[in-house]
Amino acid sequence: MESVILNKTPKMTSKSFGINDIEIKDFEKQKIGKFTNVKIIGNVKAENKCVFFDPKFSIGTNLADELNNGNQNIYLNIKEEIKEPIFIEFTLDKEQNVLVDNLYINATKNSYANIVVKYRTANDEIKSYHNGVCQVNVEEGANLTVTILNLLNENSQNYYSMNNKIGKDAFLEYIIADFGGEKTISNYYSKLEGDNSKNHINTMYLGTKKQLLDLNYISEVYGKKGRIDIEVYGALKDNAMKNFKGTIDFKTGCKKAKGNESEYCMLLSKTAKSKALPMLLCSEEDVEGTHSNSAGKIDEEKLYYIMTRGIKKSDAQKLIVKAKFNSVLEKIKKDELKNEVLYEINKKLK
Repeated sequence: MESVILNKTPKMTSKSFGINDIEIKDFEKQKIGKFTNVKIIGNVKAENKCVFFDPKFSIGTNLADELNNGNQNIYLNIKEEIKEPIFIEFTLDKEQNVLVDNLYINATKNSYANIVVKYRTANDEIKSYHNGVCQVNVEEGANLTVTILNLLNENSQNYYSMNNKIGKDAFLEYIIADFGGEKTISNYYSKLEGDNSKNHINTMYLGTKKQLLDLNYISEVYGKKGRIDIEVYGALKDNAMKNFKGTIDFKTGCKKAKGNESEYCMLLSKTAKSKALPMLLCSEEDVEGTHSNSAGKIDEEKLYYIMTRGIKKSDAQKLIVKAKFNSVLEKIKKDELKNEVLYEINKKLK
């Protein structure tokens, strides 16, 4: 085992806050063997091709290097409007419990697609390791939605990078459910390089027991009238801990650009811990940027009101959490997927 420093912020703040990066003291390098437990369903050809991952920002150099020598490489080239969703599902089991995957999605000019990527473990006892990256290139006028479902068990180590480039008049939306992993370290980077490019990120996270979540979201806006919106909703229970770092960086020349980031965390126990670092960086005058972060206990009046209807406290908490997550849940259009996410929420908040 070794100690590694991961998920550094673009700009450092006071060390006393303890949020500039995250130190994993018991990181164990894995032997990368064969991995074949992947299903791909949809009207697209998936190529076994690795696109080199050379991120401007990443979880960590050693993990980024590992992604270029992984055991699953998937390349999707979206050339047209694909109406039905494309599903990619990875299952980690006792025999194949190490997954290092490099997924590259290229959405060509004026194309459209909805891609769902799900990570799951075969059961709750398996100890697994996942290091993955989703690289996305959205060309002029393209419209792409990517849903990432982290449904790994709480015995898993989960490291995930998302690296995106968005062209002129293009739209990229992410829907993220970060529920699994004893440790979940996520790094999101987007470059809005084209005029009128848009990027929406909708995230919900849920931590219980001794889970550690470290979320580092970074967006750089270069194009005129670019728009970035980051909305994150979470809940922590037991001794779970979460760090959220959100950075919107307005670059010179991105006139009339707009950016908004918000993160709300519900604390379901006295021992759960939440830290947040929102940042707006700017080198262009004619832009609009806002940010907000809050963390607190569930509204006691709401909880009491629900319980007076004969509903026990744990079920009342579930209702309140689901209501807060609803703006993200409603973006999952397939009922089967939405029900699977709701099942995970019920299981973790039992």
